[in-house]
Amino acid sequence: MANGIRFFSAGPLSVLAILLIIGIVIILIPLFLLGLIGAAFTRLGFSWITALAVVLLMIFGSFINIPVYRLQRDTIRVDQQENALYEGVSAWESVISVNLGGAVMPLLISMYLLYTVFPIYGQSLLYSTGIGLAVVAVIAFVSTRQVPGTGLSVSLILPALAALLMGTLLGSGTGISAVVIAFVSGTMGTLIGGNVVNLFRIKEMGMPFLNIGGAGTFGAIFLCCLLPALIA
Repeated sequence: MANGIRFFSAGPLSVLAILLIIGIVIILIPLFLLGLIGAAFTRLGFSWITALAVVLLMIFGSFINIPVYRLQRDTIRVDQQENALYEGVSAWESVISVNLGGAVMPLLISMYLLYTVFPIYGQSLLYSTGIGLAVVAVIAFVSTRQVPGTGLSVSLILPALAALLMGTLLGSGTGISAVVIAFVSGTMGTLIGGNVVNLFRIKEMGMPFLNIGGAGTFGAIFLCCLLPALIA
């Protein structure tokens, strides 16, 4: 001890134990969250294996944007930061892409859910889903903002809450019909109101790219996939 200060030294085994504990925590937390998210998808009618596969496809698919159309712009806004995010894109072009995890996967899941439940509830399910989708689309459109370097940014929580409300009101409380209405209304309404509608304004906004379901939208879509489990 020097000047009232005590010094302690940890042996190599103690250091290894600390590193091991940190490593286990780092590994277990994502697995725990993945398990919770997978459990939410099982309440939508998926098996555990299918649910985890869907979740992983959505997460990893969020990094994949599939270019589908290039739009010629009449004017350009010089912004090196934005254009640098999309190599190979002409300054006079706007590239429209579809995100695999945030657009393609939710669309396929929505089609599957409607196909599965339609024989039980019939046309009334489609009418209720259409109303819910329209309401969420309006809310998503109003809450969407243009962010430099990101494109369009949809409100993270508002579309999901609106979808949950629509599922509860139009689906008579809880149950599979409410879940389907909430899921389809949330995911498709967010995509349409937050991204697709803005395709008609992409020239006037001067955006170099628009990723449907991609950055700025994926978080809201993913939340719309999880919240319906609350009323399952």
